[in-house]
Amino acid sequence: MNPMWLTVARHVVTKSAFFLPKPMQTHLERKLRGREDYARLRDADCVIVSFGKSGRTWLRVMLSRFFQIRFNLPQSMLLVFDNFHRRNPDIPRIFFTHDNYLKDFTGQADSKSAYEDKKVVLLVRDPADVAVSQYYQWQFRMTPRKKRINNYPIEQISLFDFVMSPTSGLPKVIDFMNGWARDAGRIKDLLVVRYEDMRSNTEDTLRRIIDFIGVPATTEQVKQAVAYASVENMRALEQKRVFWLSGTRMKAADSNNPNSFKVRKAKVGGYRDEFTPAQLREIDALVEKQLIPTFGYVRNDMDAAATGT
Repeated sequence: MNPMWLTVARHVVTKSAFFLPKPMQTHLERKLRGREDYARLRDADCVIVSFGKSGRTWLRVMLSRFFQIRFNLPQSMLLVFDNFHRRNPDIPRIFFTHDNYLKDFTGQADSKSAYEDKKVVLLVRDPADVAVSQYYQWQFRMTPRKKRINNYPIEQISLFDFVMSPTSGLPKVIDFMNGWARDAGRIKDLLVVRYEDMRSNTEDTLRRIIDFIGVPATTEQVKQAVAYASVENMRALEQKRVFWLSGTRMKAADSNNPNSFKVRKAKVGGYRDEFTPAQLREIDALVEKQLIPTFGYVRNDMDAAATGT
C-alpha cells in the first residue's frame, strides 16, 4: 500500500481505538507508524537516519534548496520523501527517519538489517548537544501525543534531570548511537556525516552527501544551497512560514521565544553553557563510559581541544 494511504489508515485506526487502555493505544500507534516507515524504506532511493536534533532539518533545507535550484522547483517546497520525485523522476526518493518506530513493526529491535541493502546517510552529533536540544524540543514543540508514544516526561522537570533520564536524555541518545555503531558494518552503502563537520566545512560536507546520493551538482549550486540554509536565514524562514505546506517542521512554536524555534542555537559544544562544572563532569563521565567511540566523540580528546592543551 502507498505510504500516504498507510498514514491515513493510521489516523483512522488510532482515533477508533480510543476505548483501549493507554499502553495498548501506544503499542498500536507505534506499530502502525513502523508500518509506514517500512513502506517508505522499501521504496526509498536513499535514507537519511539520525536521532532527533542532530541537524536533520538543516540538511533537509540544504537538500531542498539544491533540488529547487537544480530542477527549477518552487522555493516553498520542502523535501518530504517522494514529493520532489513526483515533480521530477530524476530526483531520488529520500526517506528521512529517526529509526524510531520501524522495530515496532518488524520486531527487530537490535538489528539494522532492514537498511542493509539501502543507500544510507547516518547523521550523528555529540550526544550531549543532542540531549540538550531534545529538552527544548520537548519543552516547547513536542505534542502531548508524541511525548506519550515516545515515553518522554509528561510533567515538567529540570534540564539536567531530563538530560540524565534513561527514557528521554543522554542514555537514550547513546543507545541509539551505539546500536548504529555496532551494526554499521551490515550496511553495504553507508556514509557517516558528523554534525560538527557540517558546521566546520559545510560546502564540502554537503557536496559529499549530494555525490553519495547520486545527483550531479555544480559548485555554485552547492554554495547557494548552503547560503540559503544559514542559521539566520532559517530562523527568518520559520518566522515567515515559508514552508507552511510542510506543517510544523519549520514553524516557530512562539515567535517571541527563541528556544521554541526549530532552529535554536546550532552551536557545537553548546551543552557546556547550560550546566554547572559538577553537572558537566557527570555528563561527560556518562558519555565516556557508555558511548562506543566509533564516531569520534571521546571526552578526553574533546576536553583537551576545548582547553587548548
